[in-house]
Amino acid sequence: MTKFNNKLLGFIGLTSILMVFIAYKANDNRMIKANTKTDTLSITVLQTADIHGQLDTHPELFWENEEIVFKNRGGLANIKTLFDEERASNPGNTLIVDGGDLIQGSGYAALSKGKVMPGIIKKMGYDVIIPGNWEVVYGKNIMIDVMNGYETQVIAQNMYHENGKKALFPPHWIKEIEGIRIGFVGLNDPDVPVRQNPVFSKGIEFSGYTREFEKTLNSLKNEKNVDVLFLVTHLGIFKQVKLANNPIARNVDYILGNDTHERVREPIQGKYAKVTEPGAFGSFVGKLTLNFIDGEFVGDKYELIEVDPQKYPADAEIQKLVKKAKAPYRDHLETVIGYTNQPLYRYLTVENPIDNMITDAAKWKTGVDIAISNGFRFGNPIVPKNGQAAPITRANLWNLLPVNEKVKTGKASGAQIRDWLEQEMHNAFSQDPLDRFGGWLVRFSGMEVQFNSQNSKGERIQEITVNGELLQSDRMYSISACVRPGDPLDTLCRMPNVKDVEVMDYTIHDVMEEYLQEKSPVSPTIEGRAYCEYLGKFSFSTVPGTNYQFK
Repeated sequence: MTKFNNKLLGFIGLTSILMVFIAYKANDNRMIKANTKTDTLSITVLQTADIHGQLDTHPELFWENEEIVFKNRGGLANIKTLFDEERASNPGNTLIVDGGDLIQGSGYAALSKGKVMPGIIKKMGYDVIIPGNWEVVYGKNIMIDVMNGYETQVIAQNMYHENGKKALFPPHWIKEIEGIRIGFVGLNDPDVPVRQNPVFSKGIEFSGYTREFEKTLNSLKNEKNVDVLFLVTHLGIFKQVKLANNPIARNVDYILGNDTHERVREPIQGKYAKVTEPGAFGSFVGKLTLNFIDGEFVGDKYELIEVDPQKYPADAEIQKLVKKAKAPYRDHLETVIGYTNQPLYRYLTVENPIDNMITDAAKWKTGVDIAISNGFRFGNPIVPKNGQAAPITRANLWNLLPVNEKVKTGKASGAQIRDWLEQEMHNAFSQDPLDRFGGWLVRFSGMEVQFNSQNSKGERIQEITVNGELLQSDRMYSISACVRPGDPLDTLCRMPNVKDVEVMDYTIHDVMEEYLQEKSPVSPTIEGRAYCEYLGKFSFSTVPGTNYQFK
């Protein structure tokens, strides 16, 4: 073997040793890097929605094993205990969000014009809050004062002073946790001036899916380097799922939805974002856990936590604040005004005992052919126990009827009534989520309707009878509903061109108190006043294109 070959072999040997050494070091470095990945970061996001002024634990309706059951849930003091436990289990890494409709829906909220809430809410530990569609109920100035009183970040990208230029609230909020940037953008329903009495939102302008909205979403991800982008919306489950599939949301990771009181127990996956909605009245808290390794998102976990007072006893400080806030109104609101032998509840999309009672009372008082109720989705159940009739208080009445307007009567032809009811059905059952106004049908007494919710717009009604006789297109029928301040005088519950309109000198609450005094104990049940074979007797919300089920 030549010296050259000996040198070559020596070189090859040395090279091999070096390569082995380098490989070892590279592998060692990979091991070190891998070991750093055992240190994970979890960020918890808690969400409440549509508390609607409910301060205390209350009966809540559940659909279990094909039947309705009632359990006590909720209470702001109980929610605070839950918040504290979650923060203690993940200190410094827990964010708490509310999706709006805090200040309306109870007698205590109504009589104080929302002012029972700020002193309590600012002690609850929220990080960010958005306004809901009902935040406008007491007018623009009160809304702003109350929300400023929370001393918590309030955001809304699409609410402006009436000139449409100056925003009422900042559009977004960013929080950084251990190098992870979490962004929140608020979006209220642009249809608020239509859904609510128009006078409520006077002085406020709303925008929808504008270029400015899209620019806000994109800039947070692309310019402000937000790692996880939350869109906190008050649009309702149908529109929120639609938005999750809209390219405008391509940079959104999660839509924390609110408004329709749905109980999403498994996030709904859209093309671009996942959608949640955590029930209502403080009965539930949504919990989303985000997991990261070395700053990289690796997965999530979601659960809908029931605010069970046995598991989450009331926080003493918040309970004391609640008691103090209620004191000026307690005697009036806790006065018993009647009794019921049957459970009173809502949540059904077509017919329920609460609205049967309300419309029966209005028909009894006014003597009209058809009494109409707007189809509110408010009202904690009132449940008799041990065979004894359950008391109904003024506080309960405010829960059932969160606005107390004067009663309005008029006359409309059978053709008008059919056209109006077809539109109302489209508002409730359209397969296009953008056409839906909440997903609950208007309620009535004196009229029975057979329909098919799956038919096309204008073709859903199969038969209408009024007081036992088929509806006649050319006949005039007397009707009643509540005044919606801001509507034209001849519009009654979104029905235009009503004749012989008269606004009574009494309110719907006056009617209910008089009716309950006369008729108690009442026993309203589901009677088939509106019936669709496809939906059945107990019809809860459905979300087209998803497997969502209310329970």
